Amino acid sequence: MSRTFHHGHFALSDLVRAKGDSTISVCLPARDEASTVGAIVEVIHDQLVERAGLVDELLIVDDGSTDDTATVAAAAGAKVLTGTGEGKGDAMWRSLSASTGDLIVWCDADVTNFDSRFVTGLLGPLLSENDVVFVKGFYERPLDGRPGKGGRVTQLVARPLISLLFPTLTPILQPLAGECAGRRAVLESVSFEPSYGVDLALLIDIARAYGVDAIAQVDLGERVHRNRTLEELSVQSLEILEAALARAGVATTSEA
Repeated sequence: MSRTFHHGHFALSDLVRAKGDSTISVCLPARDEASTVGAIVEVIHDQLVERAGLVDELLIVDDGSTDDTATVAAAAGAKVLTGTGEGKGDAMWRSLSASTGDLIVWCDADVTNFDSRFVTGLLGPLLSENDVVFVKGFYERPLDGRPGKGGRVTQLVARPLISLLFPTLTPILQPLAGECAGRRAVLESVSFEPSYGVDLALLIDIARAYGVDAIAQVDLGERVHRNRTLEELSVQSLEILEAALARAGVATTSEA
């Protein structure tokens, strides 16, 4: 069964000591997140790169933005890569390929209450437990200020899919969490769905290859972000369904 931790269990000073000679890259896939990405990059760059020396590399993959996401991120201290606009999974794969860290942390770029716990919490199990290969975050997600109302696609699509097709993953509370981290060797051994199906697909593939016991999850507290429209969520839901059904051996119309 997946082990569960709380971000408060991991002190920054302890993580720096545990890091040793390992290198750490933090990567953010971003599309049209100019209003939030700068503050996120500043926290990581100032607190975890410059001040603590925990993070060695900070990358943004600008995945087809039409706003100033790239300019804002670069000004705040990130290295910016240009993506193809093909989707979140493609941006994640490109960040993995371009980065150099032994440990890779991914965070979403639309979080409005971001602080360093989103990074340190994910790194904690990887740096303290040698047999943990992948970490997923979970959190309270308000919807338009209403607590407990977020995560619509998780509750209506991802968790029912897991219960029916991949029941060993039911202990994972938020399988679609964009906040995740893993060991490079593990991440390079699995494929990346180019779409929004990437988060669930990685979870399924890593569990199959390394076992559910090698996956940890961390309570990151409350996460506030831009709530998407139902039209946007319907596209995400379709991509997640396609990725899950493919891994269950069920042919879809696009594959038939």
